[in-house]
Amino acid sequence: MSKHADIRRITAPDIRARKGGEPIVCLTAYTAPVAQILDPHCDLLLVGDSVGMVVHGLPNTVGVTLDMMILHGQAVMRGAQQAMVVVDMPFGSYEASPEQAFGNATRVLKETGAQAIKVESGPSIASTIAFLVARGIPVMGHVGLRPQAVNVDGKFRAKGRDAEERKRVLAEAQVADDAGAFAIVVEGVDESLAPEITAAVKAPTIGIGASAQCDGQILVTDDLLGLFEWTPKFVRRYANLKAAIGQAAADYAADVRARRFPAAAETYALGGGKLRQPRVARGDKRG
Repeated sequence: MSKHADIRRITAPDIRARKGGEPIVCLTAYTAPVAQILDPHCDLLLVGDSVGMVVHGLPNTVGVTLDMMILHGQAVMRGAQQAMVVVDMPFGSYEASPEQAFGNATRVLKETGAQAIKVESGPSIASTIAFLVARGIPVMGHVGLRPQAVNVDGKFRAKGRDAEERKRVLAEAQVADDAGAFAIVVEGVDESLAPEITAAVKAPTIGIGASAQCDGQILVTDDLLGLFEWTPKFVRRYANLKAAIGQAAADYAADVRARRFPAAAETYALGGGKLRQPRVARGDKRG
């Protein structure tokens, strides 16, 4: 029996039942080692299409493919044992029709083993969410700042600046909720709008650049760890790994150049005896 057989993985109904209760802890994950580290501390791990920018160096998420999401979803599922794993549906993989979304979402769940998918909840997505949920695919919605719409907005821009925009974002959350989304990410909105959305929907809201009054929070893990020089306003850095990694690389480079690495502790002496010392070249004063 697997050593993880007694660990029960968190499910979509578990997350939905947390509405109004203990805040839901979510982070992004793209690799097995990081997923393993985050797993004990998180209720939900999102394999976000942010992987395109964070890991692959793309300028935005538009260029992310379904194959990329599946590859990283598989990795995260190998590392996580108890957190619910949700995989983002990338741009172009679900917008054409509910049938297109179902085919691609089915592939994601089958090939990764993840528990749910996430879609950005634009004005026409409610019927797709309902179509997927009715066919056994848990769906997380996403309203407010929608990164996949960057070419329409022109840039990443917070939402809810005027009454009309507030009304539109609230309506998108409500239709996603009515369609059966088990949770809704609320990103980059006016702080006063997020509690309004949270009160208006039955699904728990997961804030990112929204409000502490949401039912949970999510951040891009690499931002939280301080791996980038610039981060959005809504990020709180809990570490400065960029500096730590840079220093480690500098220390390693210095040791290699000074021939301090590898030392005896990092080399093999096979056969139980001492390794033969290398012959000293003529003229070498070390001999």
